[in-house]
Amino acid sequence: MTSSEEKYKKVYPVSWQQLHQDCKALAWRLLDIGSWDKIVAVARGGLVPAAIIARELDIRFVDTVCVSSYTLRTQGETKILKKITHDNDKKILIIDDLVDTGSTARVVRQMIPNAHFATVYAKPDGRPEVDTFITEVSQDTWILFPWDSEPQYQYIKPIVSQRHP
Repeated sequence: MTSSEEKYKKVYPVSWQQLHQDCKALAWRLLDIGSWDKIVAVARGGLVPAAIIARELDIRFVDTVCVSSYTLRTQGETKILKKITHDNDKKILIIDDLVDTGSTARVVRQMIPNAHFATVYAKPDGRPEVDTFITEVSQDTWILFPWDSEPQYQYIKPIVSQRHP
């Protein structure tokens, strides 16, 4: 058994429809918090949620920060591929799909320390690194995003059969 198989015991598939609904729920929550001048999407996972939230909150200024920490089902060293500088006079909203261990969030927060960090999904280890999120999943759950799967019928085993002895 590989380390990623030991770390992730459950799979939580997210459909395009569910992702869109969860992003809209996040937009509602963010609207109640304040107004924003700019969105910074954490590429790549934050690109789709940022686009949905930008539309819902009517934010036209969208930028990206590019950080790599994942390979297929494993988390590796965090690498900054594209930096961003902070604007002290702007209210910046950082959007990512997920906070897992918090390593990516910590790196991005160092670049933009006064920004509000929001994710659609959060795991317990990374949750303290974000200000707002919608859905919490357990640390041992792999979230299967729609952009990582093909839109075709596939049999997904029931939850009880995904448990390891």
